[in-house]
Amino acid sequence: MNKYKRLTYLFAVLAILLSDVMCAAVANSYCMLQMGGRYGLCSAPAYVAFFQVIPYGVGIVICIILACFFNRKRQKSL
Repeated sequence: MNKYKRLTYLFAVLAILLSDVMCAAVANSYCMLQMGGRYGLCSAPAYVAFFQVIPYGVGIVICIILACFFNRKRQKSL
């Protein structure tokens, strides 16, 4: 197996795993902030949890770009 093929698959899988972790983290934060707002435990509104999407989104985009880069390198080396 070519090293570029391995790197392509690695970064593709990392992008998928990162998106799953993002969904879980944002959903958990949203629920916690919603309950905290309902019972007066926090002052931030629940939509603030969606700001966590920004760093996860950057990481996902970087992984996708790297997977595409290594895929092109693999195709050129054939």
